[in-house]
Amino acid sequence: MTVAAAVEARGLRRQFPLDGGGTVTALDDVDLHIAPGEIVAVVGRSGAGKSTLLNLIGAIDRGYEGELTVFGQELRRLSERELARFRNRQIGFVFQSFNLLPGLTVGDNVMLPASFGADMPDVLVRRRAHHLLDEVGLGDRFNQPPLQLSGGERQRVAIARALLLEPPLLVCDEPTGSLDTATADQILQLFREIREKRGTTLVMVTHDPAVARSADRLVRLERGRIVGTTLEAP
Repeated sequence: MTVAAAVEARGLRRQFPLDGGGTVTALDDVDLHIAPGEIVAVVGRSGAGKSTLLNLIGAIDRGYEGELTVFGQELRRLSERELARFRNRQIGFVFQSFNLLPGLTVGDNVMLPASFGADMPDVLVRRRAHHLLDEVGLGDRFNQPPLQLSGGERQRVAIARALLLEPPLLVCDEPTGSLDTATADQILQLFREIREKRGTTLVMVTHDPAVARSADRLVRLERGRIVGTTLEAP
């Protein structure tokens, strides 16, 4: 029986124009099925197409050919407004550089996604932010500026922010790239707990072998093509 997909790509192709004319192909004829609740690590050398694939799955870029559906929604059929709403509600983002706003408190950073059109009362937003910070071990840091936190703590805040609106999909770009080994292990354990508690699907681009080993499946890209998938990372 075919499992309904969190992400389904068929014949996915993405080209970019070159300044001197012509195009460069970042992704070429990619077929990919990601099941709900699966943790997938995307690996490959620089320039292999990893970030392009992540941007497409994350609905940041939709200038593609082929088919791409995320939870049954063909992204290219959405208007810009519909796409922004879909991205805000269905997808959480975790980046290597954390992307926290230094002028806001930790709590305000976590609550930020709710300011982009979420139909949620302010009191509920604040309560949920407190709960998520408790969950990631930072319940006492709500009113602190993020610059007072360590790198691992900032990444935990970024994860709490990504989860605020309970998206079923997290896309993570080198989520442990700025962290030491011990802290990275803690973040990976947190990802596994998130999946177990919420059934969240995670797609992670990484150069880190430890991140790849933590995934359910590894997808390897070379020159814009998938050259291998394994059900369990080596």
